[in-house]
Amino acid sequence: MRLYVYVLEARDLQVMDSKGNLYAKLQIGKYKSKTRIVSKTLNPVWNEEFVFRVHDMEEELIVSIFNQRNDHGFFHASSDLLSRVRLPVWSVFGEDKQTMPPTWFSLENPKTGKSTTKDSGKILLTLSLHGENTIESACPVEQSQDIVNSASPFKKIPEGKHLVKAIPNRLERIFNKNEEGPTSESRSEVSSISDYEDCMDEPFTGCSFEEAIELMQSRDEEQEVPDNLEGGILLDCSYVVSPTNLNTLLFAPNSQFQRDLAELQGTRDLQEGCWTWKSVNISCLTRTVTYTKAATKLVKAVKAIEEQTYLKADGREFAVLTNVSTPDVPYGNCFKIELLYRIMPGPELSSGEGCTRLVVSWSINFLQSTMMRGMIEGGARQGLKESSEQFADLLAQNLKVVDSAELLGKENMLATLQMDHKLDLELAIEYFCNFTVVSTIFMVCYTLLHILLSGPRKLQGLEFNGLDLPDTFGELITSGIVVLQVEHVFNMISRFFQARLQRGSDHGVKGQGDGWVLTVALIEGNNLVSVDSTSLSDPYVVFTCNGKSRTSSVKLQTCDPQWHEILEFDAMEEPPSVLDVEVFDFDGPFDPSASLGHAEINFLRHTSAELADMWVSLDGKLAQASQSKLHVRIFLENNKGVETIKDYLTKMEKEVGKKLDLRSPYRNSMFRKLFGLPPEEFLIDDFSCYLKRKMPLQGRLFISVRIVGFYANLFGHKTKFFFLWEDIEDIQVFPPSLASVGSPSFVIVLRKGTGLDASHGAKSQDEEGRLRFHFHFQSFGSFSVASRTIIALWRSRTMTTEQTGQREEDLEDQDGGSILVEDDGRFSDFEGATMSKVYSAEYPFNLYVADKIIDGPI
Repeated sequence: MRLYVYVLEARDLQVMDSKGNLYAKLQIGKYKSKTRIVSKTLNPVWNEEFVFRVHDMEEELIVSIFNQRNDHGFFHASSDLLSRVRLPVWSVFGEDKQTMPPTWFSLENPKTGKSTTKDSGKILLTLSLHGENTIESACPVEQSQDIVNSASPFKKIPEGKHLVKAIPNRLERIFNKNEEGPTSESRSEVSSISDYEDCMDEPFTGCSFEEAIELMQSRDEEQEVPDNLEGGILLDCSYVVSPTNLNTLLFAPNSQFQRDLAELQGTRDLQEGCWTWKSVNISCLTRTVTYTKAATKLVKAVKAIEEQTYLKADGREFAVLTNVSTPDVPYGNCFKIELLYRIMPGPELSSGEGCTRLVVSWSINFLQSTMMRGMIEGGARQGLKESSEQFADLLAQNLKVVDSAELLGKENMLATLQMDHKLDLELAIEYFCNFTVVSTIFMVCYTLLHILLSGPRKLQGLEFNGLDLPDTFGELITSGIVVLQVEHVFNMISRFFQARLQRGSDHGVKGQGDGWVLTVALIEGNNLVSVDSTSLSDPYVVFTCNGKSRTSSVKLQTCDPQWHEILEFDAMEEPPSVLDVEVFDFDGPFDPSASLGHAEINFLRHTSAELADMWVSLDGKLAQASQSKLHVRIFLENNKGVETIKDYLTKMEKEVGKKLDLRSPYRNSMFRKLFGLPPEEFLIDDFSCYLKRKMPLQGRLFISVRIVGFYANLFGHKTKFFFLWEDIEDIQVFPPSLASVGSPSFVIVLRKGTGLDASHGAKSQDEEGRLRFHFHFQSFGSFSVASRTIIALWRSRTMTTEQTGQREEDLEDQDGGSILVEDDGRFSDFEGATMSKVYSAEYPFNLYVADKIIDGPI
């Protein structure tokens, strides 16, 4: 077997001369090697890799730290042994995947034999066992920072060079015997060093980073690009650059982008190791990067170690897997973070330029079980999200980001679907070309031919004129089979025409009006199993959005239907929040259809790029058991621009009774970034309030066209959540009371099973399982405006189409203008206006208490 040893760094070494020349020597059995010399530091960083052949699990790895003294003269370069550590090989064999993560080992004093970090320091090592193949020697696999070794790192040195280099080494020891040399331990160590060790000074044949990538391309064995890691996608964006140039920008040695990123994130002590060859299963490039992460308000500055490995590099596609370990954080030895960078060529843009897609995904690998698993995953997810945002912002400053609309090309994608749509004749041929129909036609033709060829015969048994009965059991069975087949084919014909004529499709129907236009392209389905296990399903899909529905055609007798249909909704005044999807099994025009599965697509949880091409997993017992999915492409566009938003605000002014102004693009952008919302979302208003939980939390309440959101930042601890207007079941308004310390409040009650992502902001959960959110206001004015705005927006989003039309007629029938409240509290258009009752209540109130609240006589 082969033992890979990664010597990363050492700390707190005790050297008489504060400016030491430090290096490490490694030994297993008769194989020995050493690192390069690091000068003028007591905390050397090597980042070098070694490999040894192991014959016995009882062997020990001995790592010794030496300080080379700067004596004058050609033969007077002696070294002092400072400390050492012994590690049995079997300890690595017992680790998970036979790999010991980066671990600090305390060094022992060679004089006392005691392991104390204070006296002798510590060293950071990573050990790994691989394979059964033997190797010729143990040589370090590191190069200079700009050079990558293109030959095998296990190159055997000829005996002639080996002997010539050994002679000066022997002479040096002879002439140095009378000088004040190292201790006996150090002398024995030096004298026992093999002549083989001198081969480390032999330079390797090198090449540049670009040449090493080309060499890896020539060795590429058609490796597939790995799938995204299960933790999720941190970045998925396309840039106007070639894949090779993007790879060079991100991973080339001394990349300016990495240094700018480190400066942006506050990272210190960035040290990039050399790209080296690593041969375990295939030849690939790997390097180690170390840095110190910036301290936060909750976590101190810690050191991180990244091991980057190329999994694929063929010139068009690149895949780099990064293992990140932070051993100094709490429970840091229990887990590792994995990042996968996938660089792939994107589609050609309309301008003729090429683009490259970069996808960064992550996962967390727990090396051992721990009760803090949930807390570790949450902290890692939050930290990676913030880092990925900074990474994406910096990358956007260096490269041109491809606009999603230009990349997706809605018209081009939908045009291909229209071309693929089949005619009814083609569908009929596919449906009726089966064994049942062919055998039935054959049996009917055969029977008719038999009747024509047969002559009249005399009456037998119970027959009489006009009644011809079967004479044998064979004739009876044959007649029954023919009748059953004819009946089955007749049912198939009837079913086909019912599905095509009576169950019409909305494919090709154009949406009417101006506003938000929703277009759904239904591509295909997968594993749509029938309720009746003895037959195939006849699936069709119903899409519902804002009370309007669109239906696909019926695909007969298939579990993997191909639709290629385009369904377009009429324009809506406000952007929709969710799209309900339900798949049915067609069972005739008069029989109720059985549901095969359902799903809900939340437009606020997906980017436009994700909506443009997505697989939707269906819910339901049958759908989950068979893992049913639908392939759809969804496009949401505003065909009227900013005028649609202004018209919506003008309409809501009548409902709210307050003038609503369009917020600035910067304010809307910050609002969307705060809650991670799509670009079509726009802010209506925001208020200062506090959220009542076990402890009151001061923050701001944000109201937009589709959501109600809350954000607070208490000493760096951020709390934010939002829920949809459609999730609200009831809004309860409470006047000031002693329990609320004289402040008005209202309670928002969500429907059962909704708003689970915002459950951490709820004060309680009632007996029916509904979440309740308590918001308190310190000002009567802001409370009045907030409550009116929220109730009006909620009613407008939850009203049916008939209720909305009736409400608009009531507003138009009012005499005079509507009452609008300006931002400074003044009323406009007051004369001749009539007001509709929105809410009224009567409560007994003590005048003495009221006098104390307003601090003045009544």
